[in-house]
Amino acid sequence: MTLIPGSEVLSTTLHAISQSLLIPVIVVLLIFMIYSVMLFGEFMAEYSGRTKINSKELQKIITEISNKRSNEVLESINKLNIPKSYIKIIEESDLNESADHKLREANARTILEKEELRLEKTLEKTDFITRLGPTFGLMGTLIPMGPGLAALGAGDVTSLANAIIIAFDTTVVGLAAGGICYVISKIRRRWYEEQMYNLESILESFLEALKND
Repeated sequence: MTLIPGSEVLSTTLHAISQSLLIPVIVVLLIFMIYSVMLFGEFMAEYSGRTKINSKELQKIITEISNKRSNEVLESINKLNIPKSYIKIIEESDLNESADHKLREANARTILEKEELRLEKTLEKTDFITRLGPTFGLMGTLIPMGPGLAALGAGDVTSLANAIIIAFDTTVVGLAAGGICYVISKIRRRWYEEQMYNLESILESFLEALKND
């Protein structure tokens, strides 16, 4: 085969770059795997401490708020059967009885946006590994296969076997980390959508109740 002048230098450079990436890729995959296990533990703790509100309970809470007078609404927050995280957010919304209604609405909207942003940041952690875990796993598969195939050409079966072991291991770790984080992201996204809907409904009912004497 006729080589293009200079192509040997380029291919040698590419080979050196790809081989130098093997160790960093393995290190990143190990970090992803450890971080995925930590995120799974965090997810289980969130699951065990989570209070679910179904549609009937939400309607009951909204009705309970609507039946209260404006001067009783804020005092009743702690008596409602809602998660403590909701109570904290409502209190942070500064729904002052004497404040202007537009100001209360603006405060409530701001606090909802902050909460939504916080939840999105939580999801970003697992989304990040979901996308990059398999990518780094594929890199860990392809990088050792070049020297492995070269070893096969030279009749060195042991080197080929070692290269295949590294390729399989990195693929499995990358897919495992991505798979764990995909499941966590999927379930958390549903939880958070439900949480934002409930929170918005409860805050709106508080604002409506504060308008009425």
